[in-house]
Amino acid sequence: MTTTKTLCFAIAALSSYAALIYRLCQVRRSWRDNAYRALVITLLLQCVTFTMGVVAMGGDRFLGVGNLAILLMHLSAVAVCVTAQIILLHWSTADEEAIRKTRYWLVTGIAVTALLIALFFIADGPGRPASDFNTGSGQPLILTYLLVFITSQAVPCVTIFRQCRPYARMTDKASLRQALRLLSVAAVVLFLYCTARTVNILTAAAGIDIGAWTVLASLFSAAGIAILSVSLTISSWGDSAAKLLNWAHSYRSYRALYPLWRDLYESSPDIVLDPPGAAVSDASDLNYRLHRRVIEIRDGWRDLRPYIDRTADGGAADTGASEEFRQAFAEAAQIRQALHAKRTGTLPDDTEDAGDFHDRDTDNFTAEVAWLTKVASAYRKLDSAR
Repeated sequence: MTTTKTLCFAIAALSSYAALIYRLCQVRRSWRDNAYRALVITLLLQCVTFTMGVVAMGGDRFLGVGNLAILLMHLSAVAVCVTAQIILLHWSTADEEAIRKTRYWLVTGIAVTALLIALFFIADGPGRPASDFNTGSGQPLILTYLLVFITSQAVPCVTIFRQCRPYARMTDKASLRQALRLLSVAAVVLFLYCTARTVNILTAAAGIDIGAWTVLASLFSAAGIAILSVSLTISSWGDSAAKLLNWAHSYRSYRALYPLWRDLYESSPDIVLDPPGAAVSDASDLNYRLHRRVIEIRDGWRDLRPYIDRTADGGAADTGASEEFRQAFAEAAQIRQALHAKRTGTLPDDTEDAGDFHDRDTDNFTAEVAWLTKVASAYRKLDSAR
């Protein structure tokens, strides 16, 4: 269990440091933006929280004061919640309202910070064993300190979740919408962390041993911090990542269509506008090449219409497969039969000169590529089964 908790702590810490480094790389062009400054401060405080956690695990004293690293870790966590709320205000509200509500959260954060510092020293925090700040050990003042800290984490989670949903629906910017949705997910997971941590504290104070269930708090904390780190950075890299994923999907489709396109090209060379090639030579023209490949497959299919035997089916298809999958096999079988018939000059008895891929919306290019990819996959399987 100790290993699991250490691993969770490492995941949360590394995601925080990575997010901070990534955002600091944008400092020259973004530093004048208030939202950016708040974001960097939030990530910096997040890193301070985990740095103090490492210091606390390494010894009981920091700067000569017992358990000071634990206090600083908790105060940093409070500041993270406050600055995360401020970031959300800058993302989702008008400047004047954001400034007014920012003051409210700053005052609240200062008040909670002062209360925690007071409780820490009144409860003789420097003289307590460090384990008391994990469980409370039944000490009323330490329990109060811990519950105040947990409440300071839970309340912003609730307010952030309540605000993110409507604002995510209102914004027209896709990257901001993704950031708000992820932030709401992070708020839920971190609220579950607060709940699990509260259960751990109260059961320990009551003398109840819940065993391995105590690790849930660490799991929720690691997951929540990782999601929070992503949500605070995705607005700057989300669009680029989406473009990269779209390019990778297009490239896979382009390559998957090659066997079908190749045989149609060999049967009807006139369908090809550009010199043929199995791979993309220039990544920048992938979209054009994919469009050309789809068009050329269509043209090659139409050239085969006099040779298509509508009685050919996809006998190689799994009988338990979906209707669309069986239809793809049937289409692939008809193409294979028609190519053979054209090579041998044999016209089938049951032909349909107006034949085409049936019931397909050719105006929807994405759907068209997805369907042709299924047909190409079936065609490749039929070829390998020969």
